[in-house]
Amino acid sequence: MHAEPLSLIFLNAAIVNNFVLALFLGICPFLGVSGKKETAWNMGLATMFVMLVSSAAAYGINWLLTQLGLEFLRLICYIAVIASAVQLVEMFVKKTSPALFRSLGIFLPLITTNCAILGLALFQTSKEYDFVQSLVYALGAGVGFTLALMLMAGLREKLALARVPSVSQGAALSLMLAGLLSLAFMGFAGLGGGHG
Repeated sequence: MHAEPLSLIFLNAAIVNNFVLALFLGICPFLGVSGKKETAWNMGLATMFVMLVSSAAAYGINWLLTQLGLEFLRLICYIAVIASAVQLVEMFVKKTSPALFRSLGIFLPLITTNCAILGLALFQTSKEYDFVQSLVYALGAGVGFTLALMLMAGLREKLALARVPSVSQGAALSLMLAGLLSLAFMGFAGLGGGHG
């Protein structure tokens, strides 16, 4: 597993096993913040930053807990690091762009409970990635998350201008779009030479 090329790790996390569209993690912000491309882009960047910080910290935490024989504390430590990283992002966004802070609303602090970020830490630990592989995996997952948000936001903006039957407006249309995007990403399942 350690000989896996970095490009393959990145491609796997971003496209083949996209956290949102293939693994179905992080659906809450995917559906909640994808109304506009600008908001989706900013949410994607914030999530990517938290993923990178969490990945680096999870690697260090896993190493330390393994050395001390306290692996059972992994989950609680990962959650504490994720919550701290989200607080950092929240303070930065609130200070630098109050309008963006208001547009992201409740979804910004909800990054803390985003299962995609916790899944990232747990997946990289189970795959036994080294530090660089962990960062590449986190970057790929963040790019994939942002890609999913941007695709959904673009489709939703286009459909806001279209005439849609009343029976499929609102949440129903969003869920249909999410399903179609997921099906499209399932077509990438064979890429990567069988590495999962």
